[in-house]
Amino acid sequence: MNHALKDDDYCAVHQPEGNGDLALVIGAGALVGNALVPGLGGALLGGLAGSLCRGVLREKAEGKMRVFVSFDFDNDRVLKDFILGQAKKEDSPFEVIDHSLKEAAPERDWEKKARAAIARSDLVLVMVGERTHRAHGVLKEVAMARAANVKIVQVIGYRDGDYTPVPNAGRLYAWNWPNLKKLLS
Repeated sequence: MNHALKDDDYCAVHQPEGNGDLALVIGAGALVGNALVPGLGGALLGGLAGSLCRGVLREKAEGKMRVFVSFDFDNDRVLKDFILGQAKKEDSPFEVIDHSLKEAAPERDWEKKARAAIARSDLVLVMVGERTHRAHGVLKEVAMARAANVKIVQVIGYRDGDYTPVPNAGRLYAWNWPNLKKLLS
C-alpha cells in the first residue's frame, strides 16, 4: 500500500494528491516549446517533449535497485562508506537511498524515518561486522524490513574475523563485487 503505483511517484494513499513534478516538467517543456515555436502547437509539443524526457530519465533511474544500508554505527561506520563508494561505480546495479543511524544518539523520530526509508527501498543490505548481530539499531531495521516485506541481504564486511549472521536477516554472503552485482540486481 505504501509503495509507488506502477508508472507513478505515489502510493495508493497519496496518489490522489496529484503529481506536481509531472505538471512542472510539462509546464517547463511547454514554455521552452512556445519560445522555440511560438503558439499553441509549440507549447503542446514542448509539453509532450518534457513529459517524454521525464519518463526516459525516470526509467534510467528505476533500472537500479534502491538499497537501504544497515550497519553497526558504533563499530562499522567505515563499511557504509565502502558500500556508498561501490554504489557510485558506473556498472553498479544499485543505488543507496539511505543508510542507518547518522549519529551515536539517535533522533527521537529515528525509527519513523528509518521505517519510511526502508519502505521506499527495494532491499535492505546489512553490513556485518563482529558485533552486528547484537546491534540494537540493526535488529530494529531488520524487523522493520520484515514488517514492510522488503528483501534483506547480509554481507560480511571484513576479510578476517568470525561473523555471526544477524537473526532473521537470511543467509550471510561474502562481500565481493561479483556477489554484490548478483545480489543487488
